[in-house]
Amino acid sequence: MKKLLSLVLAFTLVLTLAACGSAPSESSVPSSESSAPESSSAEGSAPEAELTVLRVGASPAPHAQILASVKDALAAEGIDLQVQEFTDYVLPNIALEDGDLDANFFQHKPYLDDFNANNDTHLVSAAAIHFEPLGLYAGKSSDLDNIADGASIAVPNDTTNEARALLLLESLGLIKVKEGAGLAATKKDIVENPKNLVIDELEAAQLPRTLPDYDFAVINGNYALDAGITDSVLTTEDAQSEAAQTFANILAVREGDESRPEIQALVKALTSEDSRTFISETYGVTVIPVF
Repeated sequence: MKKLLSLVLAFTLVLTLAACGSAPSESSVPSSESSAPESSSAEGSAPEAELTVLRVGASPAPHAQILASVKDALAAEGIDLQVQEFTDYVLPNIALEDGDLDANFFQHKPYLDDFNANNDTHLVSAAAIHFEPLGLYAGKSSDLDNIADGASIAVPNDTTNEARALLLLESLGLIKVKEGAGLAATKKDIVENPKNLVIDELEAAQLPRTLPDYDFAVINGNYALDAGITDSVLTTEDAQSEAAQTFANILAVREGDESRPEIQALVKALTSEDSRTFISETYGVTVIPVF
């Protein structure tokens, strides 16, 4: 009886061990799903290169618009051009000096030089891009060949632009300015005024709004663009004039940044033939490339 009981127990143990061996744990046998390497959705493709951000401050028109026209060209070179618009002439220089911008595009070099001197900033020109000529715009009259005696003409009241306006009127034979006055001329320097023109000095930004009150007005190109009155321009400063050479609008950067690859790429794009075509076709005589 004992022998029989031993045989039964041994047989039961064999069955138990066989059952355990036929069902191994899940962790001990790798499944095809867990053993296969993970596949990438971009398998075989190179990772996309990260663009270098270039932050540029600009006046809305025409500067920001010109910058927008070269954005794709810069992206092709790995540069993400980000344009921040400003409506004043102080903040973009402060932001550039403080490092919040990499460049700005809104001013001419005489203004920049004066700003540096008065604010202890260290900004320089990386390139001259375009000239915004002052234009003589039609107000109550549009006939330059038959200007009435005593006709009224509004001009900018800041020293530089007033001088430019007077020199433009002189080039049309309407007045004569004292010899040597140049870009410092004011109304006091008018030595001949055969038509007895009434010349009023007004804040430059106000000129488009006051145009209906005058026979003519001499207006900055950027203000004319903003006001949408460029179709009423009768004539402008010559592209080869003293003013054009002096007051070309520049791309400004911090001193020492002129040779940065991103800045050089931006200069190249802004002074390309594509840029010249865009400026000429978009703005006509109100914005003139100088490169």
